[in-house]
Amino acid sequence: MVGVPRSTILSRPSGPRPIIGGVTTCLLLHGGAGPAPMRPLAELLPSPVLVPTHPGFDGTDRPAELASIRDLAAHYAGRIDDDVTVVGNSIGGWVAAELALLGVPGLRGVVLVNAVGLDVPGHPVTDVRGLTPEELAKLSFHDPARVPADPSRQGPDVAALAAYTGMRMTDPTLRSRLSGAKVPAHVIWGESDGIVTADYGRAYAEAIPGATFTLLPEAGHLPQLEAPDRLAALIRVVVAGIGVSTPVRRGPLVVQPLGCGNAGGVTRLGSEAGGGC
Repeated sequence: MVGVPRSTILSRPSGPRPIIGGVTTCLLLHGGAGPAPMRPLAELLPSPVLVPTHPGFDGTDRPAELASIRDLAAHYAGRIDDDVTVVGNSIGGWVAAELALLGVPGLRGVVLVNAVGLDVPGHPVTDVRGLTPEELAKLSFHDPARVPADPSRQGPDVAALAAYTGMRMTDPTLRSRLSGAKVPAHVIWGESDGIVTADYGRAYAEAIPGATFTLLPEAGHLPQLEAPDRLAALIRVVVAGIGVSTPVRRGPLVVQPLGCGNAGGVTRLGSEAGGGC
C-alpha cells in the first residue's frame, strides 16, 4: 500500500509509516488554511497521531485525478489500514464525512469539527474570498484577541480550495447520502463559528444516523486553536468510546454524556476561562 505523501507524523516510535493505521491512530484532516492549525491539537492527543497535508495545499502537488472532496476521501481511504479514527476540521470534516460512507475496513469512526460540505437551507457557508485577515478572524474565533499570534499562520488557500470544491463549499447530495454512514460519527462545534453556524452543525449531526452533537462554548470555527485542551479532552473521550466493531445506531440523535449538563438537548462543554465540568 502506498505511503502518505508529505505527512507530519507526531507519534512514537518516530519515522515514516507505509500506511495509516496501527494502535488507535488518530488521523487529523485539516481545513482550508493547511495542516498548521491542526498541530497544536495533535500534540495534546495520545500517540500515534498523523497530520497529513492534502495534496495541493501548503505548496504540494495535486494529481489531476484529485478534483473533488470525494476524490480526496477516496485518496485517504486507500491509505487507511487498521484501527484509525479520523478527525476533520472544516473541509477536513467534509472529507471525514465522505470517508464514513465508504466502508473502509480499518476505519473505527469519524469526528467532524465545524465541518463544511452539507447543504443546509437558511444556513449558507460564509464565502471567505476577499476577506481581510481581521474580518476572517472575527468570523473564525470567539475572541480573536485570545488566540496566540502566529506570524506563520496562513489564511485559506483559495486556489487549493477551488481545485476541490470550485468554491462551492457544499454538496447537495451529501445530506441524503449520509444516511448510509457505516461508522460511528461525532459532531463537535465551536458555538461562536461565524463561517458555519451551530444550527448548521446540528443539521450535520441529524443527517447521520446515531451521530452525537457537542457544542464548545467560547470557541469558533477553529476550536483546535481557541480551545485545544477542551477539544482534545472531548476527542479522547470519543476515541475511547468507539469500539472496533461498534455498529452504527439507527435511532434518533444521541447526545454524548460528558457530565457537563445539557442545554436544549445538546451536550455543552464548559469553557477554559472559568467554570466547566
